[in-house]
Amino acid sequence: MSNIITYEGVYDLLRKEKIYPELQKIPDTFLTEVISYLSEKTAILESQKQQNSIFAEKEVEKTAKQLENIKKMLKELYERRENKIVKLALIASKTGSLNDSYMLKEEQEMYNAITSNLLFYRENILTKVLDRKQPVLSNKQVETKEEENLKTVRFTNPVPQFIGNDQKVYGPFEEECVANLPSKIAELLITNKRAEEI
Repeated sequence: MSNIITYEGVYDLLRKEKIYPELQKIPDTFLTEVISYLSEKTAILESQKQQNSIFAEKEVEKTAKQLENIKKMLKELYERRENKIVKLALIASKTGSLNDSYMLKEEQEMYNAITSNLLFYRENILTKVLDRKQPVLSNKQVETKEEENLKTVRFTNPVPQFIGNDQKVYGPFEEECVANLPSKIAELLITNKRAEEI
């Protein structure tokens, strides 16, 4: 069993997430270890159910309760972190500054997707209205236009995550990585010797 994932360990992570307004650091392997922990606990519970004795009944009840409680804690931990990530994405959509520190890889994807959507709607509702234009809300319409103007590039240098002139989040990109990007962004990367067209 993992040394990191214990009932007490999850309780402590949840306690810190409740106390502090900032997203708390959790191990990169957390989700994998949680799955292992839950699988092991479930296997123990199934094994205990096979035994026929008064002691076994008490053990079954105890393990089942522990499994139920840890699932409740994990759900609350996820929702507290989710709430903080949504707030960070909202700040990023207003300021353009990205902050994904202490996020798990899966949480970073969630954060990027939320930020990208918020930026899209801010650009296509608020910016359009302030410019006295009708909002354009169909993602598909915008994507079709963009697909017509894509360039394939290979990165010659690592490039950190950035927000393009279309207000979408791109990257990070490793050296030798290949990507289809809007022409304007691709040309800028090529000019700055960060990528080459292929």
